[in-house]
This record gives sequence, C-alpha cells and structure tokens, in this order.
Amino acid sequence: MRFELKVLDQRGVLSALTLVAQNEADAEAQAAVLGYSALSISKLQSLDIEWFSKKPVFDILLFSQELVALLHAGLSLVTCIETLAEKSTDKTGQSVLNSLLQKLHEGQTFSNALSATPDTFPSLFVAMAKASEKTGDLKQSLQRYVLYRTQLEQVRTKLVTASIYPVLLLIVGALVSIFLLGYVVPKFSSIYENVGDNIPFMSRMLMKWGNLLHDHGAYVASFGLGSIVLLAFVLTRNSVQTRLMAWLWSIPNLGEKLRLYQLARFYRTLGMLLQGGTPLVIALQMSADLLGNALRAQLQFAIQQVREGQPLSASLEQHGLATAVSKRMMLVGEQAGNMGEMMENTASFYDHEITRWVDWMTRLIEPLLMIFIGLMIGGIVILMYLPIFELADSIQ
Repeated sequence: MRFELKVLDQRGVLSALTLVAQNEADAEAQAAVLGYSALSISKLQSLDIEWFSKKPVFDILLFSQELVALLHAGLSLVTCIETLAEKSTDKTGQSVLNSLLQKLHEGQTFSNALSATPDTFPSLFVAMAKASEKTGDLKQSLQRYVLYRTQLEQVRTKLVTASIYPVLLLIVGALVSIFLLGYVVPKFSSIYENVGDNIPFMSRMLMKWGNLLHDHGAYVASFGLGSIVLLAFVLTRNSVQTRLMAWLWSIPNLGEKLRLYQLARFYRTLGMLLQGGTPLVIALQMSADLLGNALRAQLQFAIQQVREGQPLSASLEQHGLATAVSKRMMLVGEQAGNMGEMMENTASFYDHEITRWVDWMTRLIEPLLMIFIGLMIGGIVILMYLPIFELADSIQ
C-alpha cells in the first residue's frame, strides 16, 4: 500500500513524502529511518490491478553488485551511477538510474535519492544506505546487502528446485491419464458395446467418463482451464492466503518448519540491519513484514518490551519468537555486543536445518508420487481390461 506523509526533517522543513508500506505504523517507521518526523499519514487509493499486469522490475541485487565493484575500483558514487546508466540497455533501469542521478546532482543524499522511488527500492535497502552515510562505509554496507540477498535466494532456490520434480511427475501423470481416458478408453468402449450389462460397475463408470471426455473434450477443457484460472485468482487473495497458511501451520512438523523458515529470514534481516548501524527498535519494525500475521502481532508486544528496557532475547522468547538455540546465541550476542553477527549465525543454523528437512521430504515424496501415479494409471488399465478377463473366465 502507498501512503502520503507530511513530514518534518531535522532542520524543521515541512515536506511531503510517499512511501510503500504495510500499514501506517510501518510508514511512520520508514520515515523515522530516513530522518523525518511524521505529522500526518494518509493512504493513497489506487485500483488493484497488479494481478492482471506485471510491472517492470529493477534488479536491485545486480545493481548492488555492480555498484560495489565500481566503488572498489575507486570511483565516486555519482560516477558509478553515471557508468551504470550508460551501460544499461533496459529502459526501466535507465529511468531509475537517471532519477537517482538527478537527485544526487541536486545535492540530495544517496538514501534520500533512493527513497524518492519507494516502488523500486525497499525500505531495507534505504535504511542500509541511511546508516552507511553516518559511518561512511557504503561499500561494506552494499556488500552486506548482497550477501544477505544471496543467502535468502539460496534458501528460496532450494525450495523451488525441490518442488520441480514432484510437480513434473504430477503433470506427466495427469497427461497420461487424460490420454487414456480421452482416447484409449473410448476405443475399448466401442468394443464392449455388444456385451450389455455384463461389464463390471467400475468399468462402466470408466467408460462413461472416457466417452464424456471424448465427446465433449472442448467443454471439459474450457471448464478445466477456467477452474485453474479461478483457483489462481482466489489464491492471490490475502484472506485466502491467510486461511491457507493457518491450515498449513496446523499440520504437525510442517507448521514448525514454516515457523523456523520465517524466523530464519527475520533473524537474517535483523542481523543485517543491526550490523549496518540501524537502531534495534527500528530494525525490529522494519523486519516485521517477513513474519506471518500471528508472529507479527507477537513481535509488536516484544518491541514494546524492548522499548521499556527489557533484553531482546527475553522479549522474543516470551512471545514465541525465539527457540532454545536462538535464545542462547542472542544471550551471547548481548554479552559480547555483536548481536547482529549472532542473529546472522542463528539464521544460517536454521537455514541448514531447513535445507536438510527439504532434502529428506523430497526423497520421501518422490517415490510416494511415483507409486500414486503408477496405481492411478494401472487402475485405469486394469478397469479397461477387466471385462475381457471376466469374459475369458466365463468362456472357460
């Protein structure tokens, strides 16, 4: 959602700011990270057509990697942006980079230039740039962000890769079943026309379904395609996704792994922000979007306790946002003063655990799917030949 804010900067100058945020509290937190005090916040109304149109995407990870390389070569920030704009062949990329250049030439800071395009640069990236301006380590902050994004992508890629083979098995099994029902079964049905009612009940049902698919294939295909489109549309609704996630979380073992996956992303993001110099409370608020609705509500209570002076480890544990391992590592981080590093170590620990679990589940699901598809196709073949078997028995 987009919000328009009336804000005051550190010099007391009134200005307007547009941000993309989950809610008003998130928008106010983003404004505070950028150094503004929010006077009023209003939601901008817009037609929700994101499902029907795909906006061009600016590759922030590639931008960060190239910017780090140019900064490491000794170029100034403005020269780096100019170089990237000249080499870019993508219209979206050129537009974003030229906008950044214009803001920098006007004398604005890098973080302010980034925040001018909230649809392109997320609040995490802007906060990282804002913190680096205070410490003067933009290159190190960018390297930290690149590492953060790369580690998140590794886990996501692992999950996607693990799901490809089972999905392919289901697609192939469905196509083979449709071929048998739509082409082979009607052929057998014409052979059994003179047999009468001597065909077993299940075989008769199979023949009827096969003839339906063969005679009205266009209608059946249209109905199936419409059902898929409707299902895809329904699954994009926030209320449906919330109920679906609640159901998945209620499944033993799977729900715990989903919780660990969200906590691992939350820990990694929080660690990156803390290492970049973002204050703890603001870092917690900015990391909240990585949690589900239930955990996000608990995080708000934990943030309030941190504001009151309670340790982070105790606050997160009290509200179900810490495990036995993460609590011990946070205690060490609080004592050693390197909480950001400890949060990233905790995230890495759980990333490895989730990866091992995904590998184990993949090895289990693949043979189960093959057995299921084999039984389904084998059942269709047996029901097709069953009348022949019974006829042979009756002849004997």
